[in-house]
Amino acid sequence: MDVTNGARDTLAATLADGRGAVGVVVGVIGIAVVFLLIGAFWWGMRRRDRESRPPRPDEQPRRPDHRTEIRENDMHGPDHFPEDGRAMTPYELSDHGNEVIPPEDEPRRD
Repeated sequence: MDVTNGARDTLAATLADGRGAVGVVVGVIGIAVVFLLIGAFWWGMRRRDRESRPPRPDEQPRRPDHRTEIRENDMHGPDHFPEDGRAMTPYELSDHGNEVIPPEDEPRRD
């Protein structure tokens, strides 16, 4: 007995069959994702338009006339490597050459 009344290719018949429901759900999810991406792009562009523009080259901050940072060069201990030219292993290196030599004219602290 045919209950479709000749409407075999309608959406209701496809969904009732069960096999086409997955395709319809995937299609609806795909359209929702596209709208979500378009909305995120639109929202991002609106946020970007509200931000202040980057400064022009003539609006950049000027470099000060005096030095603003202090660079100190610490003297390190001498590097003594094997004379025969072989490479040292990490166990032989330990803190090799990283010890800081204190300045000779360090003031006394009382």
